[in-house]
Amino acid sequence: MNRRPLIGVSTYLVDASWSDWRGRRVALVPERYTAYVRDSGGIAVLLPPDAPERAPEVLARLDALVIAGGPDIDPAYYGEPAHPATEVDSPERDAWEVALLRAALAAGMPLLGVCRGMQVLNVVCGGTLVQHLPDVVPVDVHGGSPGRYGTHLVRPVPGTLLGGLLPECEVEVPTFHHQAVDRVGTGLRVSAHAPDGTVEAVEGPGFTLGVQWHPEQGDDLRLMRALVRAATAATLDASALDAALDAAVPDAAAAGAAALDPVALG
Repeated sequence: MNRRPLIGVSTYLVDASWSDWRGRRVALVPERYTAYVRDSGGIAVLLPPDAPERAPEVLARLDALVIAGGPDIDPAYYGEPAHPATEVDSPERDAWEVALLRAALAAGMPLLGVCRGMQVLNVVCGGTLVQHLPDVVPVDVHGGSPGRYGTHLVRPVPGTLLGGLLPECEVEVPTFHHQAVDRVGTGLRVSAHAPDGTVEAVEGPGFTLGVQWHPEQGDDLRLMRALVRAATAATLDASALDAALDAAVPDAAAAGAAALDPVALG
């Protein structure tokens, strides 16, 4: 029976206030992520920070993974001191998302990294980051403004997974980031640039994709629909294997019974 795939989405772990409650520790993610998954045919499952060793067990219940945007990953993960502008305040999330990505890559699970998610993917694969883009680009078009996303063009690389999903020469995207990929991680390749040369997408084997922009903030569902298709295909492949094994087990049991039949043994 076909079912909509379960797409895990990582979350923040922050202090928040609502109604009569002030400064409560909460796991949350912007609603646009869950809408992005839902509108693309999947079911969103939120993944709050947990013990890193539980990551494989969690992913075993899911069909695909999204690592959401958020604050900077601790540069200790790629062996560098923190830049004064680097925001390092989410150690539980860092450890959890690193574990999720390692488990997903080992399992060949379809995954999409968004903004911070692309950066964590690159770091997990042994890459490094530019910690503050305004230091290295002549005009910073990437950061938006406080509380507001900006927009700029990206140029997908033809012949890549992303280039097949976004075949236009240029695509305008929602953006809000001050860090970016520097040295590309092992097994990844660049699949989009900004006009100023900033790496805007990386990808790896299977459906392993990271984008530096925020597709969930726009109306273009192509990336998430592709992730849902990849997750659905993987689910159907697994279901076909299970069905084949289920069909083979009775045959094997019957063969074993026949081998032990006293009449057959003579």
